[in-house]
Parts: sequence; structure tokens; C-alpha cells
Amino acid sequence: MLEHRAIADELMDATDLDAASYARVLTDLARVNALTLARRPTLNFLSRLQRQSRPLRILDVGFGDGDMLRAIARWAARRRIAVELIGVDLNPNSAPTARAATPLALPITYHTGDYADFADVDIIISSLVAHHMSHNELITFLRFMEAHAKLGWFVNDLHRHRVAYWGFPLLARLISAHWIVRHDGQLSIARSYRQHEWPPLLAEAGVVGATINRVFPFRLCVSAIH
Repeated sequence: MLEHRAIADELMDATDLDAASYARVLTDLARVNALTLARRPTLNFLSRLQRQSRPLRILDVGFGDGDMLRAIARWAARRRIAVELIGVDLNPNSAPTARAATPLALPITYHTGDYADFADVDIIISSLVAHHMSHNELITFLRFMEAHAKLGWFVNDLHRHRVAYWGFPLLARLISAHWIVRHDGQLSIARSYRQHEWPPLLAEAGVVGATINRVFPFRLCVSAIH
């Protein structure tokens, strides 16, 4: 069943999904992220990068609820690292949801639009976004990150695995997640990649020297340090 990637569209990506339902989906996905330790790989990657004398400009592509950027803001504050955190998302309903959940004091701005408009950055990250992209979109994204992320980039995504696929419905029921989350969660896993599928993508994008790591539980992360 999972030998090949699924390509069906996820319900949360539908353009006619109302704003209230979309906000609930994002909030519940953030809860899933917290329970599955989803932010840890990205924070560990940031810890490996060299510090700058100026604030680090970090771009999060497809920020959703903004939970990753809020986690980075707290991480940076604990380490007294100055950061400028920028989120960009294609869905216009993401920014209002993220802003409502984000304290004004945090150094985060949320934008609706194209990530290509934010090329002057040190680090580019994404979380649970790669599997939403078409093949050509992902190749373009990899090329953009490789060309514009001055210090490095990090793709934090799911690992297509049977245990994750069959286990997610139980987790979703336990937290009473929105029905779209229950549906899309399994489909997201089916749409995600396996480790051996990444090298051809990187080669096509002209990316050399990137690392591909499986991270517990059921994460597949791809990164480059420049």
C-alpha cells in the first residue's frame, strides 16, 4: 500500500475550506506536532549553526499555526540569540490563525505569499510542507533554499512508514482531532517520502552535500549547512 507515494490532494489544501475550519485544523496539527516531538529536529539543526553578530534571519515556509516559529523564538531567547523570524504561507487563512496564537513580544512576522519574495535570509526551514508540494514545486524549492539560505536549510517532514500510517488514527482519536486532521494525517504519511527517494530529488535540484536523516518518531529530515 505504501510502496509508492500517494498523490491525492489533502482536504486542508482545498481553496474553499472555510477560515474557521482551517484554523481548527491548524491548531490541532500543532497539538499533534507537540505530542510527536516534531519541533525537536529543527531546533537541533539550529543549534549546530554558527552564531552571528547580527540577528539571525530565519524564514519558515508554510508556517501553518506558527508553532515552529514560536518554538524557535523561545529557543533563541533561552540562549540569548537575536533572531528575526519570518513566516510565509500561501494560504491567506494561516496568518490570522498564527497571529492570534503568537504573543506580540515575539520577534515573528507572518506573511501571505510566495517564499521567493524573501530571499535575503540566513536560514530557511519548513515543517510538514515538502509532501504537500508537487514534484516540480519541491525541486524549485530545493534550488531556492540552496541558492539563498546563507547558513543552511532544513526540511522537516514525515517518513512514509506503515506503523505511522496505521498508528495515526489512534493518536487523532485520543486527542479528539478535527475530522480533517484525522483524514489528512494518514494521507500526509502516504504522500511523504522514504529515505531512498530523496537522493534523486536532490540530484535533480543540483544539491550536493545535503544530509538525509531519519529521526524518531517517523520523521525524515533533509538539511544542508553552508
